[in-house]
Amino acid sequence: MSAPAFWNDAEQAQKVSKEAAELRQEVADWEEFVKEVSELQELAGLGDAAMAEDLGDKFVQAQAQFSKMEFATLFAGEYDKDPAIVAIHAGSGGTEAQDWTQMLTRMYMRYAEKKGWRVTVLWESRAEDVGLKSITFRVEGRWAYGYLKSEAGVHRLVRISPFDAEKMRHTTFALVEVIPELEDVAEIEIDPKDLRIDTFMSGGKGGQSVNTTYSAVRIVHLPTNISVSCQNERSQQQNKETAMKVLKSKLHQLALKAKEQEKSDLRGEYQSAEWGNQIRSYVLHPYKLVKDHRTDFETTDAEGVLEGEVEPFMEAYLRHALGETDRFQEANKE
Repeated sequence: MSAPAFWNDAEQAQKVSKEAAELRQEVADWEEFVKEVSELQELAGLGDAAMAEDLGDKFVQAQAQFSKMEFATLFAGEYDKDPAIVAIHAGSGGTEAQDWTQMLTRMYMRYAEKKGWRVTVLWESRAEDVGLKSITFRVEGRWAYGYLKSEAGVHRLVRISPFDAEKMRHTTFALVEVIPELEDVAEIEIDPKDLRIDTFMSGGKGGQSVNTTYSAVRIVHLPTNISVSCQNERSQQQNKETAMKVLKSKLHQLALKAKEQEKSDLRGEYQSAEWGNQIRSYVLHPYKLVKDHRTDFETTDAEGVLEGEVEPFMEAYLRHALGETDRFQEANKE
């Protein structure tokens, strides 16, 4: 940051400055934590029985703070630090599924807002009546992909349908896809002959002639049939550049999956958005419960989860991958 030419590339400079600020905050948090622990040790050494209850409360708070800060050490993946590209698609269920897709979108955007992350909608397909058929957005922030990668899969909703005059209980599904956005994938070379590029009027929010010019871009990679669309930028060229970046990220993920001899599908182990394939269930009736079927982590605070309180599920998933599930669940019970 002290280099004379640092601000020559303003966009890159802003990213580095933001990362530096986050690192400083992380160091400050640890220093404050060490200070609090030292004070606890001094108080405990006094052996004052009258302070025992207050000391116990502070100790529990310190444990919770340590667990939260320790969480960052779980991000050891190669792409955990990168921005995340999140796509949500309505599954079986018609209007119900489209409304559920919009609810999930709001949940993740509320979560990103609480984290201080930046969210940019790249593409959305609105339903004719209610909700979203699909949406793709970019999430930028510290460890964005590291957190959000746990959300990839089918999400199931059970509730009394607000669209059913008979007030019947409905089950519906939506598919969430998450990939890292890679700045420069040098090993991915794309032959222009393998691309079909379509331009059309943006269907997004208006302003600056966005909806009156053919600024939206869809790129189809013919050999893999991967399709990427972008409509959020003001110009066709900007949309094309963003779409190409996402396409390269998807092709890179595809290549990684092939090397690992897993299903060579962009979305990893692709599962249809329907009964039996869900990674998490959100039950709003006849009781309230959100349960992750991979880790068995659950909570009855369904409203809180839908308002963006999803981090405990992410932590449970990451700890589960490291064989720390029991310790995490016991800590949450305490």
